[in-house]
Amino acid sequence: MEKKRFSIVKTLIIILLIAAAFLVGSSMYVVHQNEYVAVRRFGKIVSIASEPGLHFKTPFIEDTQAISGKIIIYDIPASDVITKDKKSMITDTYVLWRVADPLKYIQTLNAVSARADERIEASVYNATKNAISSMTQDEVIEARGETLTKLITEEANSDMAGYGIAIIQAQIKALDLPDDNKQAVYERMISERNNIAASYTAQGEAEAQKIHNETDKQVAIVKAQAQKSAAVLEAEGEAAYMETLSKAYDTEEKAEFYSYIRGLDTLKESLRGEKTIILDKDSELAQILYGNFN
Repeated sequence: MEKKRFSIVKTLIIILLIAAAFLVGSSMYVVHQNEYVAVRRFGKIVSIASEPGLHFKTPFIEDTQAISGKIIIYDIPASDVITKDKKSMITDTYVLWRVADPLKYIQTLNAVSARADERIEASVYNATKNAISSMTQDEVIEARGETLTKLITEEANSDMAGYGIAIIQAQIKALDLPDDNKQAVYERMISERNNIAASYTAQGEAEAQKIHNETDKQVAIVKAQAQKSAAVLEAEGEAAYMETLSKAYDTEEKAEFYSYIRGLDTLKESLRGEKTIILDKDSELAQILYGNFN
């Protein structure tokens, strides 16, 4: 009898331990990094935990729903959009998004990622269409990249905020033209770039000619000033030379000697390269040769 009673007590203890372990396990839940966990009580959300670690809830009465808080990439299918000047363009876009408000996300989309993708695709398409339809085709091509990404992301974000979703970036990865007008657009772009290059070349040549003309002007001014200075110096030198001669031959004897020397110089120059010279017997050069110079 005692043995049977002990067996029953042992069984009850084991059952109680199992129940206690189950009860404790049911009252705990874990929140991982980049994750939200919504706690529901009879289907109604009573709290949302976002701090990583071990948390507690009321067992059997409350249950949990985990929601990813990571950044998700969604590739939107390519679609046609029409520009302001009625030109067709093909956009291929991808989106980076994450859950920013888990309560709104659950209430509006029931935290179903497929529904989120549908809403994001529609929102980003509308934002892309609105941005591109407000520009001409040339403006769209010029704005592609950061400008166009900012416009689309901002508009899509304002729409998706009501679903608890944050659009981090809506980036057009490919912006193409239909085959029927692609070549015409390329040719027009090449022509525009050639016109811009020709304009820069013309401006450069005009600036170069301006510099050349200014340089010629400065050279002419410097040359004229140099010639003027040389003429003044030559005149001053000639005047100084004549003054020196005047002082050196200020007597009759000195003047006659000077005339004699000048006559010899003249005769020397006359005989340069010549073997015969014919002189009048009364000329000063003949008198020098005859030794009759006075």
